[in-house]
Amino acid sequence: METLATYLLSLLALSILTTTLLLALSPRFPVASFYARTLTSHLTLLLCATYGVLASLALRLLNHHRISQYTTARAFHHAMRLTTGVSFTILSGREHLTTRPAVFIANHQTELDVLLLAAIFPPYCSVTAKSSLRAVPFLGWFMALSGTVFIDRANRATARAAFEGAAREMRRERQSVFIFPEGTRSYAEGPELLEFKKGAFHLAVRAGVPVVPVVAANYSDLLSVRRRVFRAGRIAVKGE
Repeated sequence: METLATYLLSLLALSILTTTLLLALSPRFPVASFYARTLTSHLTLLLCATYGVLASLALRLLNHHRISQYTTARAFHHAMRLTTGVSFTILSGREHLTTRPAVFIANHQTELDVLLLAAIFPPYCSVTAKSSLRAVPFLGWFMALSGTVFIDRANRATARAAFEGAAREMRRERQSVFIFPEGTRSYAEGPELLEFKKGAFHLAVRAGVPVVPVVAANYSDLLSVRRRVFRAGRIAVKGE
């Protein structure tokens, strides 16, 4: 544990030093701010995932593990607002986010949509994720401990079994599930959607629960991976 703490503190110090240097360079080299905020975002995610592992373990002991992802999401939401100046703001439809149980779906633009989850994530809800994320240190550990529904997209049988298990859990525990139905990030520069996968809708039918759409405004003016742009700002969200 001491070695892990030393590693995390060293990583934190190095990241802060690097970010400070990049921000100092950004007036002359604007692309430096892209890398500074990107690095800060990853560091914030790592620290919040570490917190999530500890919170999930503690909440399991108290038999409240079904709110682990909600608890960690709120921490990440506030941390990102402080460290990067980026936040998602719910303009309308907040009342729909209290539907329980439900299958929540949203458009999937970039890696920053993890922050979208943090902003709108209700209690007693879990995400779905590709099974390879289970092996990622800290983030994968947190996801496994907090009840993530892992999907092996290359294996239809195991994917179907995972959705069947999720449907039973939703009916039995009134647990909601969040899914990005596009299946991958669009990196859209405008209000566009990729073709939807069927999993979210099959799950809603199997569990007998409503589908609650969540729509985030296109934010390519704040973050564009292709153009190496990453700025502070607020992104509008609506629940339907």
